[in-house]
Amino acid sequence: MWGGFFAVIPLVTVHFSGPTSSGGLGWPAATVGLVLGLRQLTQQGLTVFGGAWADRVGPRPLILAGCVLRCAGFAWMGFAETPGVLLSAALLAGVGGGLFDAPKSAAITAVTRPEHRTRMFGLTSISGNLGMVTGPLIGAALLGLGFRTAALCAASVYLLAAVVLGATLPRLRPAGSKVSGFGGLRTAALDRHFRRFTLVLIGYFILSTQINVAVTLKAISLAGPGATAPLYGLSAGLAVALQYPLLRLAERTLPTRAALMVAVGLVGLSLGLMALVTTFPALLACVALYSLGTMLVYPTQQTLTARFAPPGLVGSYFGFSAISLGVGGALGSVLGGTLVDAGARLGLGALPWLTLAGIGVLTVLGLRWALRGLEFGDDEGGNQ
Repeated sequence: MWGGFFAVIPLVTVHFSGPTSSGGLGWPAATVGLVLGLRQLTQQGLTVFGGAWADRVGPRPLILAGCVLRCAGFAWMGFAETPGVLLSAALLAGVGGGLFDAPKSAAITAVTRPEHRTRMFGLTSISGNLGMVTGPLIGAALLGLGFRTAALCAASVYLLAAVVLGATLPRLRPAGSKVSGFGGLRTAALDRHFRRFTLVLIGYFILSTQINVAVTLKAISLAGPGATAPLYGLSAGLAVALQYPLLRLAERTLPTRAALMVAVGLVGLSLGLMALVTTFPALLACVALYSLGTMLVYPTQQTLTARFAPPGLVGSYFGFSAISLGVGGALGSVLGGTLVDAGARLGLGALPWLTLAGIGVLTVLGLRWALRGLEFGDDEGGNQ
C-alpha cells in the first residue's frame, strides 16, 4: 500500500507542476500544494472518526472499505486535466485513507503487548519505508508511459491489498467500553495533556510534508524530474537499514518523550540546512539527516498515543491524534508551495527553509511543555 502511494503522490507534483518543456502541465506550485493539502486534511479529518468507528465495529471492515475507495481515487487522478477534477480525485483518495489509517493502528495495539509496541510500530514503519523505496522507482519508470498509467498501476495495488486483507485480516472484536457513539472522541478531546500533545505535533507534520512539496521542488530544480527516485529512495532506504537499530539504541538511552523531541529537532535542522544547498548531492545529505529524524518520530508518537489511551478507547485516541497530521499536513502542503513561490518571487531562496527551521524549534519547545510532568510508568530509557 505504501508502495502504491509513493508511486503516484510524488508524481502529482512532477506532472501537474513540472515545466511544460519536460512534459509537465506547468500549474503553479501553490495550486498543487493546495490539492495535496486538502487531500491530507480530508484523510486525517475522517481518520478522527475512523478511529472511533473502529472502537464500535472493529477495524477490519473499515480497512477494507478504505482500500477500495483509495483505489478509485488514485485511478481517477490519472484522468484529471483540471484542478477541479484533480481535487475531487484526491479527496476520494483521502476518504479511503481516512477509513483505514486509525483502525490500522488500533489493530496493531490490540494484538501487541505494551512493552513490544514501540518495536512493532517501528517494524510497521520499516515495511512502509520498503514501499517508499520501491514506489518512487516504479513510479518514475511508469512515468515514461504517462502519468495515467502510473496512477492506474498505483490504484491496482489497493485493489490487490483489499483482496489479500479480506482473506487474511483477523476479525478483531471491539474492546468493551462504557462510552457510546463518538463519546470516545470527547474523552480524548477533554484529556488536557493529550490534547496539548496532539496540537503541538501539528508543527512536526508541517515539516514532514515538505518531502512531498518543498524538498521535491528543490530537487527538481537541481536535477530535473528524475530526481524524485533517488530522493525518496535514499530517505526510505536509510529508514529500512537504520530504523530498527536506531530505535533500539534510542530505547536503551532515552525516554520515549526525549527521543521524540530529538527526532523533531533533527527534522527541523535538516530543513534549515537546505537554505545552504546549491547541489543535488548536498540536498541528499540534508535528506539523510531529515530521515534520521523522521524514522524515530512515527514509532515514538504512536507509542505515546497508545499510552495515553484508556482501555476500550484506543481507536478514538488514535483517531483524535490524526488531527495533528491532518491540519499539519494540509498547512504544510499549502505553506511549502507558497513559500517556494514567494522565495522565488522575492529572490529569497532561503525563505522557505529558515521558516521551516523556526517551526521546528517551536515544535520541540511545545513538546517539552506538552509532555512535562507526565508519568507513564515505563518511560525510562532501557525499559520500553
